[in-house]
Amino acid sequence: MRAWVLAIAAIFVLGGCGLQSGSAVPLRVGPGSIRPVPELDGVAITVGSKDFTEQNILGYIIEFALSAAGARVRDLTNIQGSNSVRDAQLHGQIDISYEYTGTGWINYLGNEKPVPDEIGQFEAVRDADLAAHGIVWTDMAPMNNTYALVMSASTAKQTGVVTLSDYARLISTDADAAATCVGTEFNVRQDGYPGMARKYGIDIGKVHKQIVQDAVVYQATADAKQCRFGSVAATDGRIPALGLVLLKDDLGFFPKYNAALVMRKSFADAHPQVAVIMEPISKKLTNAAITELNRQVDVDGREPAEVARDWMVAEGFVTAR
Repeated sequence: MRAWVLAIAAIFVLGGCGLQSGSAVPLRVGPGSIRPVPELDGVAITVGSKDFTEQNILGYIIEFALSAAGARVRDLTNIQGSNSVRDAQLHGQIDISYEYTGTGWINYLGNEKPVPDEIGQFEAVRDADLAAHGIVWTDMAPMNNTYALVMSASTAKQTGVVTLSDYARLISTDADAAATCVGTEFNVRQDGYPGMARKYGIDIGKVHKQIVQDAVVYQATADAKQCRFGSVAATDGRIPALGLVLLKDDLGFFPKYNAALVMRKSFADAHPQVAVIMEPISKKLTNAAITELNRQVDVDGREPAEVARDWMVAEGFVTAR
């Protein structure tokens, strides 16, 4: 893993004058409201992300911000899987990324029960991860990319399902009517289907469940043929584009998944300017904002880097040139 990460880091390098990666055309940005920071001039900073649309966008947002501030940014976005990104950060191949508070608390720190309050969840994972692994969490965004189940509007009308409790009752009375498509991670994560089933008293043996790639879930659920319900990320742009309806988590099972910056303590201590630069950017990352950015990639077919660049320009953080 370590050798692979270092090899990729050597290929993708961003300078203060622009950005270039294997998945995006070269882009150039001026400083906008982000001005060059002498302490970051020429500093090599490696930015990472996981391998899905929202994470790639968030990674590029960091890259544009730090590049405009004068850093020499290396692109390690699009790494497969949460654990791979986490390992790369713990071992020093990634300096900074956006991570989700629920993922940190449940998957990395091994807690079974989430903290129900967003701020409380952030503070809990911030304090625990720093103490256990020397990882700093900062600049939490309003966006909450929690897991959810969705259905089409027609399925909602036909079944009368509104909540996850309704969904659980439908499985017990008419399992065929509750056929469900789930992504591979959601199928096994304790903050995914197994934990949800325990919370809502679902007999997994009765569930007509198909494990598919995450990208397949949205259209399959909208078509309501292969499956009538599906697991999704709540800020995915395909949800409004396909007219999908979120089931209400009436028992409050799913953890909060606010995005926040994560850095090793040694890096954060050496470069405190990074958190200062990113703070106003994180504050702008609402559910509505990130859902629209995701939609532009997954529905309109745009490149994540271009979408991130245009948003940074529109918000006044950088200036295209």
